[in-house]
Amino acid sequence: MIKKTLFVFVVAALTLSAGPAIAAEKTNPKADLQALVVKVKEKLKQEKNTEQDLADELKEFDALLEKHKADKTDEVAEILFMKAVLYLEIMENFEKALDHVKRLKTDFPDTKRAKGADDMITLIQKQDSAHRMQKSLVVGAKFPDFEEKDIAGKLLSIANYKGKVVLVDFWATWCGPCIGELPNVLKTYEKHHGKGFEIIGISLDKDEAALTGFIKKRNMGWQQFFDGKGWENKLAEKYGILSIPATFLLDGEGKIVAKDLRGEALEAEVAKLVAKP
Repeated sequence: MIKKTLFVFVVAALTLSAGPAIAAEKTNPKADLQALVVKVKEKLKQEKNTEQDLADELKEFDALLEKHKADKTDEVAEILFMKAVLYLEIMENFEKALDHVKRLKTDFPDTKRAKGADDMITLIQKQDSAHRMQKSLVVGAKFPDFEEKDIAGKLLSIANYKGKVVLVDFWATWCGPCIGELPNVLKTYEKHHGKGFEIIGISLDKDEAALTGFIKKRNMGWQQFFDGKGWENKLAEKYGILSIPATFLLDGEGKIVAKDLRGEALEAEVAKLVAKP
């Protein structure tokens, strides 16, 4: 599985750790943050990643901000920023992450982090929306419809397949696990297509020529949606897709029967569904 992720905390933590060790001084916010990040990383190695697990460290972030409150510098802003991304990436508390990023603009207006705050706010809002959508896409729920043009310019929508068993497949040619699963998908399609089984592919590729060549070579005879935007694919964002392959198996009424089936499990479930009167 390939995930769409920021890795901001991880990257920033590595950057801090890779820098020369700085003796902790009363007036050195970078040294203070460096020491705190080491503590957080140790907790994460132990898979202690909830707000409760990191309660002491979160209090230390607040203590550092209080300690250096007279300084409105990039170094002190970094303390608030790191706390924000800890909420965002590790604990997935979007509300608190958003509050902390907004504070960068008000508390540290002349810093680099404040200047990039609006972009991060947009990103957090997108992540929050994606997670909310994912939580709604449960087995038994109706899969939200869409209406787009496929890669060949033909109309593509879930409604067009009413009465059919449909696999909605988010994938890409650069996704190793997607390609590894393709033989099973092709086998299931060839075996059950004539009985009412269809596939809608939603490609997160960016190169249309490469994609069409791949589809032709692999004899993928189903409709594909492509807009060349990669992870920002219109439908991937609509459905909150944060990792691929991601699949949704729908019954004839467009309800989700199963998610992310692989191998023989996919073929077995499709066989049951197409056999229903």
